[in-house]
Amino acid sequence: MQFTRAFLIATASLAFASTQTYSQKLAPTSRSVFKCEVAGKVVYSDSPCLGAQKIDVEPTRGLSKTSGREQVGNDVRREQNREIFAEAIRPLTGMDAKQLDVQGRRMKLTADAQGECRRLDAQIPVAEKQEKLAKQQALADVQAQLFRMRRSFVEWGC
Repeated sequence: MQFTRAFLIATASLAFASTQTYSQKLAPTSRSVFKCEVAGKVVYSDSPCLGAQKIDVEPTRGLSKTSGREQVGNDVRREQNREIFAEAIRPLTGMDAKQLDVQGRRMKLTADAQGECRRLDAQIPVAEKQEKLAKQQALADVQAQLFRMRRSFVEWGC
């Protein structure tokens, strides 16, 4: 049973990843934006900086005209189809659309990179919580550690 589930997850992830490969010519955009202060100015970037505030963004998914019709592009339609597919196989994989998307992208990574991504997936939220609770004297150390983890996350291709 465990082999069958693992096989189904791998197959679904490959199918999910292959639709992304053919549908996108550019690298996938990051939905994490970091608000940084550089030289006294606020800068928003997709790459982390020391002391960054993480902002999760969700792009718009279409435009409703005054006629009541919803217009969406092919990229949004593909994303909606992937979400429907992920929901259909959720009883088999136990993953939602975002989790399946991440799994599909990470299948292309080496085993070491996949392990590092899983480790960072667990450690980054803990460090973000520590940053919120840190006192002034420990804040710089926590922020430096969090910056290194976020940078590693990007460098590993997670």
